[in-house]
Amino acid sequence: MSEKNKSLIGGISILGLAGIICKVVGVLYRIPLADYIGGEGLGIYSKVFTAYNMMLTMFTVGIPVAISRMVSHYVTRHDPRNARRVFGVAMPMLAAFGAIGTVLLILGSGYLSRRVGTPETRLGYIAIAPSVVLVCVMSAFRGYMQGHRHMMPTAISQLIEQVGKVAVALPLAVIGMKRGGPGMGAAGALLGTSMAEAVALAYMVFAKARSAAAFRQEEQADMPPLSRKTIGVRLAAISIPITLGGCIVPLASLIDSFMITQLMEQDGMASAEALVRYGLYSGMVITLINVPTALAMAMSTSLVPDIAAGMARGDRDYVAREAHTGMRVAAVVGFPCSVGMSLLAKPILYLCYGYSGRYTPAQLDVAAELLTISALTIVLFTMVQATTGILQGAGKQRIPMYTLLAGVICKVTLNYILIGIPSVNIHGAPIASLVCYTVSMVPNLYFTAKYAARRIPWRDILLRPLAAALPMGAAVWALWRFVFTERYLHLGRARLLLAVLVCVLAGVMVYAALALKVKAVGKEDLPARLRKKIGR
Repeated sequence: MSEKNKSLIGGISILGLAGIICKVVGVLYRIPLADYIGGEGLGIYSKVFTAYNMMLTMFTVGIPVAISRMVSHYVTRHDPRNARRVFGVAMPMLAAFGAIGTVLLILGSGYLSRRVGTPETRLGYIAIAPSVVLVCVMSAFRGYMQGHRHMMPTAISQLIEQVGKVAVALPLAVIGMKRGGPGMGAAGALLGTSMAEAVALAYMVFAKARSAAAFRQEEQADMPPLSRKTIGVRLAAISIPITLGGCIVPLASLIDSFMITQLMEQDGMASAEALVRYGLYSGMVITLINVPTALAMAMSTSLVPDIAAGMARGDRDYVAREAHTGMRVAAVVGFPCSVGMSLLAKPILYLCYGYSGRYTPAQLDVAAELLTISALTIVLFTMVQATTGILQGAGKQRIPMYTLLAGVICKVTLNYILIGIPSVNIHGAPIASLVCYTVSMVPNLYFTAKYAARRIPWRDILLRPLAAALPMGAAVWALWRFVFTERYLHLGRARLLLAVLVCVLAGVMVYAALALKVKAVGKEDLPARLRKKIGR
């Protein structure tokens, strides 16, 4: 194995780094968006985006993964002709699905707005509808490039999406807010998202065209060309279970958008306040915890072609090594992110959203409490995503579908029970998510060991990361509790930013030192230049 593959830092793909950058930009986008359209507008935006995300997942989760896996398989076996034929079959299929989705979202906007109990969402559904067909077509290009292990085009297109939101969606949100209030402001932001997706798609078309000549030079073995029917059947066999599994979590979020506000209203809460609380949870809290989980998503995407290539060669040792690496990276990243964000939930919330004047201290405190609990799902989610990518690459895509379904059933049930208790209220949602991902993770680990990893490296994915993360958490907690204290919440954004940065940097230094000490991260995992400095 090359030094680059041995290195944990080198092993974090361009896609993973771009994903983190995109999520950070997304948070930075959500902060002024929340300031401009307020809690009510953010609730409207979140409800529309949840339905859009559900529809998008139906069309863009399974087929792109199937494209990536099949292309990787044929390229590994020196059969680029059939790899190209896979794209030729899948792209029109995704375009057709996307067009249907766009039409359904436009025609069903009135029905959806009534179902979520918020008529102001109708314009938002119409504004975001073009994104469905645009992202569907783009995902075909992404899957093809990822199958060739070319992650840079996907990374750049993701950056275009996020930068486009900041450059286009925010101004449109401001204009909409001035002309029609929160509903129009949310619709403006969603329209800007559609425009950004169009630019990202144009880039992916250009990137594939630029790479076409290099792909044609790949060695072609003596393999018969597959028929379109055969390719279509294989795509369906791989993608349908992945699509069904991928739809489960967005479906749970869609159910949340229907039931959370209604359950709170049944407890006697005013509808406007219930919408604001839902906006705090879905628009603030979920956005923040999505930043560290971006690496998990990228890792899962990268693991699929890697594991598939190993399986195509029959190299089970390689498959086991890649599976162990994926789980270890998930744990090494997930544990400190969960602990750190949970402990610093309140200063992070106040830093991001506390200075616009649109949110009361009571609302920010509720959001901080929700983030304290929700942050603990990060390590669970990263492990679920890593094991899902491993199982999908190994051809066991049905298993994550079933385990996620079991988790979401638990989540919906607990939501109904807990949110309906007045003393628990909205706090039941993150508790239910913790149970959901735990229920999904445990069987995923078992089947990963059975079909890919051969064994679960418990010391690497549990004991060693915890041995570094818990002392790190103690250091961060003591620094905030005794050095800065909560008075920094009211001393201005600049001072609070400095306090948060000091706590984060201290946590990173403590965790890095302890992770090396307890061998959660080995010196061989580090870049060569850094290894030389440590070895001096």
